[in-house]
Amino acid sequence: MHASIRARRRRPLLRGAVAAMVAAATVCGTVSGSASAASGPAHTTSALQEVMLVGNNWEGTADVIRSSGTFAKIGRINLIPDKNDRLREIYLNPIRLAFFLGIRETVGEGHDQFVDDLYTTPDGSAIVVSRPSFADVASVDTATGRLRWRFPVSGFRSDHMAVSPDGTRVAVSASTSNTVHVLDITTGRQLGSFRTGDKPHENVFTDGGGHLWNMSIGEVNNDFDDPSQDWLKGDRKITVVDAATFRRIKTIDMRPRLDAFGRRDLSDAVRPVAFTPDESRLYFQVSFFNGIVEYDVAADRILRVKTLPENPDTSDDRTTFVNDSRHHGMSMSPDGTKLCVAGTMDDYATVVDRATLREGPLVSAAKPYWATVSGDGAACVISESDADQVTAIDFATGQKITSVPVGDHPQRVRLARLPAGWTGTTG
Repeated sequence: MHASIRARRRRPLLRGAVAAMVAAATVCGTVSGSASAASGPAHTTSALQEVMLVGNNWEGTADVIRSSGTFAKIGRINLIPDKNDRLREIYLNPIRLAFFLGIRETVGEGHDQFVDDLYTTPDGSAIVVSRPSFADVASVDTATGRLRWRFPVSGFRSDHMAVSPDGTRVAVSASTSNTVHVLDITTGRQLGSFRTGDKPHENVFTDGGGHLWNMSIGEVNNDFDDPSQDWLKGDRKITVVDAATFRRIKTIDMRPRLDAFGRRDLSDAVRPVAFTPDESRLYFQVSFFNGIVEYDVAADRILRVKTLPENPDTSDDRTTFVNDSRHHGMSMSPDGTKLCVAGTMDDYATVVDRATLREGPLVSAAKPYWATVSGDGAACVISESDADQVTAIDFATGQKITSVPVGDHPQRVRLARLPAGWTGTTG
C-alpha cells in the first residue's frame, strides 16, 4: 500500500496539468451554475441534536452519525454544491490550476481534497467546512444543501480549523501563505489573521477562547525525509496569539526543547495535539514518529516521550509515510486520564493511560487518520481512511465497540449540533 501511495505522489505534475488544460475548454463550456450563495430559508426549529460529522475528504461529503451509543448513521450532506463553479474558476487560472493539480498529486495522494475540517454553526443551520483543493472555507445550509457563503483563504490551500468554545468564531490554516484566518462562523466575515511558521496545520483555542495556538509542520511534500536533511523542512513552530487582538503572545520552537530532553532524533514538526482539561500539559505527535510527547506548558519543557509499538508490516522507510505522518490523530478523555492515539501508518489505534503512558490493546484499523471523543465521553472515535469507516473504541477497556461505514477517505471527525429530526440533504 505504502509503495503505491509514494508512486502516486511522484507522478509528474506537468502531465496532469496539460490534460487538465486540454479539458478546461470542454468543462467550462458545459458546467451549469452551482447553488446560490445566498442564505436559504430561516430555520425556525430551536431543538438541536448532538451528532458527529465525518468529513469524507476525497468525496466532498459529510456523513452524520450519532454522537454515542450505536453511532448509527443519520444522513449525508454534499459539501461541494458549487463544485462546477469552483472548477471553472480553477481551469481558467493557470496558477490556481497548477496548485490544484499539485494538491492532488502530493497531499491528496492522487485525489482532490474537498473536505478537510468541519463544524456546525451554533444554531445548527449550517456546516462550515475547509476545502483544500478549492482553497476556501464554505458554509453549507443544512436544510437546503445550498452554499451560504465562502471565504477564499490567502494562498492556494486551506487546512485544519478550530472553533471557539462559544461556537462563534472559526480559525483556518492557509497552508501555502503561512497564515491563519479567523472568521465569524455565521457570516464568513474575517475578524482577523496572523502569521505562522511554514505550513500552518493544527489550531486550538485555549483559556476559554482567549488564546489561539497554531502548530506549523513545515514542508511535508518533498522527499528530504532523512534526519540529516531535516533543515530542508522549513520553519516549524507553535504560534500563540491573543484570540481577540491576534497579537502574538509567544512562539515555541520544539527543537531546542527536544534536544534538551535528549531526543535530537525526533522531528520538531508538531502534528495533532491534546491538552489536559486544565491546559497545564500538552500532548502532541511529531512527523515520522510512532509515539507521543508530553510538554509542561508553564515550565516550558518536555517531560516524557512515549514510543508506541511498530507494526512489523510497516516499512521504516520514512519516504513511505503519507505526508510525513507516521501517527496522526489524538484525543483525550474528558477526565484527562486517557489518550486515544491513531497509529496511522502502523494500522492501529490504542488507548494510552496518561499516568503511566502504557498503551492498551492495539485495535486494528486501516490508516486511521483522526481521533475524537464521543458525545458522552465514554469512547474515542477514529476515522479509518483506507477502510472508509469510523470506529469507536471504549476508553475504559481499550476495546473496539463498533464500526460504521462512511464515504470516501474519512479524515476529520467533529462533534456538532444539527436541528432535531435532520436526516440529510440531496443538494
